[in-house]
Amino acid sequence: MLDIVAEKLTRIYPMGRDDVVGLRDIDLEIPHGEMVIIKGESGSGKSTLLSLLAGLDRPTGGNLTVAGLKLERASSRELTDFRRRSVGIVFQSFNLLPTLTVLENVCLPGLLAGEGRGKVSRRAGELLGRLGMDRRADHFPQQLSGGEMQRCAT
Repeated sequence: MLDIVAEKLTRIYPMGRDDVVGLRDIDLEIPHGEMVIIKGESGSGKSTLLSLLAGLDRPTGGNLTVAGLKLERASSRELTDFRRRSVGIVFQSFNLLPTLTVLENVCLPGLLAGEGRGKVSRRAGELLGRLGMDRRADHFPQQLSGGEMQRCAT
């Protein structure tokens, strides 16, 4: 079973008279449960590919199916649901909400996905324990080290 299939995947960014090619004609098949490393030089299209796979950007050409959803045809509502239920992203800037505690930041995705507060809180507590962050649950992001923020964002 393939979980990710890209066929001739292309993303071109219009920039005035010139176009910037993010990706051109990428073919990719990743089976369900497979771990893949994406590496390359700066500007080679890694971030563009990840943005497309996460449904944060749309291709300008080709086909892209992730977890059974054809992302190039998906509605905004379908993409939102897809991101809530199927995608986890850790950005280079951690994107933690500064007014929420560590525990509240970790709970947020589950709550936005419509899961119950009790279940989400228990699961977040378990995750923080596994990451060695349980003693920091009531701290705010600005009170954490860079590594702790990264673990919280994970």
